[in-house]
Amino acid sequence: MAQPSSQPVLDPAIKGALRSDFQWGFATAAPQIEGAWNKDGKGVSIWDTFGHTQGKIKDGSTCDDACRSYDFYKEDVARMKAYGVTGYRFSLSWSRVIPLGGKDDPVNEDGIAFYNRLIDELLANGITPFVTLFHWDTPQALEDRYGGMLNKESYTPDFVRYARVCFERFGDRVKNWITYNEPGVYTLAGYAAGVHAPGRSSFRDLNEEGDSSTEPFIVAHTELVSHAYAVDLYRKEFQQTQKGHIMITLHGNWSEPYDEEDPKDVEAAERAREFEIAWFADPVYGSGDYPLSMRKQLGDRLPTFTEEEKKLVKGSSDFYGMNSYTAFFVQHRDEEPDINDHKGNVITHDKNKQGVERGIESDTYWLRTSPWGWAKLLRWIWNRYHTPIFITENGTTAKGEHDFKPTSKDDILEDPHRVDFFHKYLTEVAKAAQEGIDIRSYFAWTFADNWEWAAGYTDRFGVTWIDFESPEKTRYAKRSAYFLGSMFQHLIEG
Repeated sequence: MAQPSSQPVLDPAIKGALRSDFQWGFATAAPQIEGAWNKDGKGVSIWDTFGHTQGKIKDGSTCDDACRSYDFYKEDVARMKAYGVTGYRFSLSWSRVIPLGGKDDPVNEDGIAFYNRLIDELLANGITPFVTLFHWDTPQALEDRYGGMLNKESYTPDFVRYARVCFERFGDRVKNWITYNEPGVYTLAGYAAGVHAPGRSSFRDLNEEGDSSTEPFIVAHTELVSHAYAVDLYRKEFQQTQKGHIMITLHGNWSEPYDEEDPKDVEAAERAREFEIAWFADPVYGSGDYPLSMRKQLGDRLPTFTEEEKKLVKGSSDFYGMNSYTAFFVQHRDEEPDINDHKGNVITHDKNKQGVERGIESDTYWLRTSPWGWAKLLRWIWNRYHTPIFITENGTTAKGEHDFKPTSKDDILEDPHRVDFFHKYLTEVAKAAQEGIDIRSYFAWTFADNWEWAAGYTDRFGVTWIDFESPEKTRYAKRSAYFLGSMFQHLIEG
């Protein structure tokens, strides 16, 4: 493969800023890349159902084929090795492992065999697997049986049994586990806005069923409790012999006061961070309970932990899994919060009171390059929770990438916007590490352009460009893939 011809100047002041055992690579999710949606015994997930429902996906596509990584995983691992990664974060499809999902339902040995092949291929190429149990694709059968995560009592034993199967079958080689990916996004997009699977909300023009004022908080509670029971299982029965670690990965962008001179905006920004991040992080890493600001606004719509649940949830993650992309300016509202509000009764802006923009636009409306906010967020998380941080997602789209017309397999797409994004954000990671913040990984989102949920194929986040029109979903490198390798060579000690 062609090597990079140019790159940003790397700051000598941050050379060797990251620990020698720092892991870097890419993150992916099974529904977005695997394809083979009904192959070799795989059951139907809620995203299979959602994608097959007319009008739900921006470009009318489905995840039936996605990137076909189920078929081309060896090629992908070889490419990752060429890019120089040390780790790869991927998720397991629950309905590929247990097609009907439940604690008494049969295991699909063909699904187990696929993940064994993938894990073994990674290890054979010197790449450490980081495995996510749940990246938004609940088995449809569990949704049909009892409403999925709306039913904590039925769902939790099903999730714990799924986790057990994964620990038993893969834990001899997998030493880095993540229970849930972005539980907050799953609840808010799926149950508050209704724009993601399973597609529930209060908005009847969009969804036939749901209640945006209650269901997101019920589902979040189920995620936290089932996460804690799965971690308890791992720690009691597997961790001592397998010698691995387990964590949860939380989403959260930085909220900055719209008017930093207005105490109400300063308070609103902190409240927004609590509603978005501390909603999950305080129970796990902090007090063991939800933030007071949430309880004050939501009252009994916010569930209550039993004493047993509180004990299990608090301290239930070995590390802080951090997914973050951008920053927003946040302004207070004097009016009473809307019944469906889940942001802390605030208004978000792209500019602050002084007219300063939050960052350079990407090809995705909400995502702007905001390294200043990223830097503040790293410190906020560290100061609030004092837990080692694994950055498990960070990345961007870039304008104009749909027009790429490669003429040979060695063609490289120049993506200066993404290179600039990575350069700025990783510089802030290095500076934070030099201050003593314990940061142990960085997984860029994502390895290759993929099926970006309700956006279909319209958002290209990858460092590898995919020709979705070709039967083989042909891969081509983007410049940023090679830049990351050189950046981490510069940053990692040794």
